[in-house]
Formats: sequence, C-alpha cells, structure tokens
Amino acid sequence: MSITDKVVAVVTKIPVGFATVLKTLFRKPVTVQYPEQTKPMSARFRGRHHLKRYDDGLEKCIGCALCAAACPADAIYVEAAENTNEERYSPGERYAKTYEINMLRCIFCGYCEDACPTNAIVLEPIEFPTGYTRDGMIYVKDMLLEPPPAGAPATPQQTPAGKYDRAILPFPPITD
Repeated sequence: MSITDKVVAVVTKIPVGFATVLKTLFRKPVTVQYPEQTKPMSARFRGRHHLKRYDDGLEKCIGCALCAAACPADAIYVEAAENTNEERYSPGERYAKTYEINMLRCIFCGYCEDACPTNAIVLEPIEFPTGYTRDGMIYVKDMLLEPPPAGAPATPQQTPAGKYDRAILPFPPITD
C-alpha cells in the first residue's frame, strides 16, 4: 500500500470519527447516583449465593460437594460431617460442616446451582457481593445460610431415630 493510499484512507475515516463524536455530543448523559438510585437488573442476573432450608428448618445442603466439583473457578470449599439423631443439620447421613465461597474467584456462572441435587445453593438476583478486604469476600456458611422459616427451629435439631432415611426429601404429592 503506497503512502497516498494510506493518506486517502485516513482522510476518509476522519469525517466518520467526527460524525460519531457529534452524534453523541448532544445526548443527555446517563448518570446513576449509586447507591441512592439503582439500575434495574436483567432478568437473567445471577447475584449473591444463598443456602436454602426445608420448611422444618433443616438445611438442604447434604455436604456432597458436587457444587465444588462443578465450579470452574474452584471458588467453593465444602467439608462434610456426619449427622446424628442428637444433632441433625440436614436429612440423610451428612451435612456441610464447612461451606465457603470465595467471591473474588466466583464467576457467577451458576454451575453450582445446576449441580446441586437438593437445590440447596441458589444465586438470587437481590444483591451483589461487596467487601473491603480479601477476608471479607470469603463467604462462610453462616453468611450464606438463610434463617429458618417462622416457627421452625434452627439447626442442630434433635430427631427421633429413623425419621430421616433419605438425603433428599421427596416432593409433596401432586393433588388434582
């Protein structure tokens, strides 16, 4: 390409650039006064993680660590422990003794939500995780676990022997 061809290419692109600048110069700026004002989130927005509970107050997480295995960013750490009838946290044999999510590593893909067999971990579009330190961005089980429903006891609970023989409680029967 000769020098004259380069000059012609540059000279023809300059008016296009000026037209773009003039087109946006007279638009009203879009400024959101955060945190007093917020922009509406997309319907597909995946926000902060929450650990859910059953209606009787037991935790849905059974400590299987499938969410940690499915996480491409390796942001989830789960350590399981054994349930007893004197101290029951979830139905079945195990519960998540330690559940941590490193929000600095999380890419909010939702694979943990898809991998969970009990629908215990849910990404809800209600808030975006923020923090001032690295330690503040590691969310532990107490921060993730939702409170028990009204009238239901918190965990651990005492249960009679043989009450929970399955890790995943069946769905209620469909009545017509």
